[in-house]
Amino acid sequence: MANSKRQLFIKRRLRVRNKLRRVNPGRMRLSVHRSNKNISVQLIDDVNGTTVASASSLEKDLGVVGKNNIAAATKVGAAIAERAKKAGVEEAYFDRGGFLFHGRVKALADAAREGGLKI
Repeated sequence: MANSKRQLFIKRRLRVRNKLRRVNPGRMRLSVHRSNKNISVQLIDDVNGTTVASASSLEKDLGVVGKNNIAAATKVGAAIAERAKKAGVEEAYFDRGGFLFHGRVKALADAAREGGLKI
C-alpha cells in the first residue's frame, strides 16, 4: 500500500531531526514550520525543553501579515537572528522538518546566516 503525503512528510521530518540530534548534541535547534499562508521559526533548547526565541510572519511589526513568500521568509529569518543574539545564542542547527531546503525555507536560513546566526 502506498504511503500518503502526510506519512511521507512525517517520516522525512523524523529522519532529519534524529540525524541532527546525533550529529549536534547540546546545540540549539532552529525549527521551521511552513504552511500555505504563514511561516514561523523557533529557537529551541532541547536539553531544557524550552523555546528561547521565536518569529513568525503573523507578527504585525514585521509587516508581512498574511503573506508567505520569499520576502516574508527573509524578514522572519532576520528577526530570529536578531532575537537569538539578544538571547545570547550564536550557533544552532537548522531543523527544516520535513520541508525541502529550497524556496522559502532556504531564504529563511540564508537571512538568519546573514543576521549573524551560525547555522
